[in-house]
Amino acid sequence: MDPVAVALLAAIAGGAGGEAGRQAWAGLGALVRRPFRRGSDDAAAPAVSSGELEVAALGQMPADPARAQALSTALAVRAAVDADFRSGLATWQEQAKLVRTGDGDVSNTISGGTQHGPVMQGRDFSGISFTNPPPPAPPAQA
Repeated sequence: MDPVAVALLAAIAGGAGGEAGRQAWAGLGALVRRPFRRGSDDAAAPAVSSGELEVAALGQMPADPARAQALSTALAVRAAVDADFRSGLATWQEQAKLVRTGDGDVSNTISGGTQHGPVMQGRDFSGISFTNPPPPAPPAQA
């Protein structure tokens, strides 16, 4: 199984994707809280993080790449020793990849001649307003 992308974990922990991102983050939290399902030889199994501490740490500081990397590593290690977790993580990862994390393409086009006012190009703006004076009147013809 491929490790969970550090950028995806950081983006979702940071609130990217709106409600879908929040649900994905909550789903990951629920997944890591599930009990381990190791093989019958639990005594010989190495001590492995459940991922709970790493989820909490990244949730507190989503912009910290070291915390995102620590979570990705904890998830990969747990998936290697817990087949049920590996299956759940694969399902979660496929769903989480569908969350818009802000790294999509943007294409802006302005057409129709001269623009009389502000023009902004970008993506996902909110809470923006413009207050401009009206354009000057054309000069009087004599």
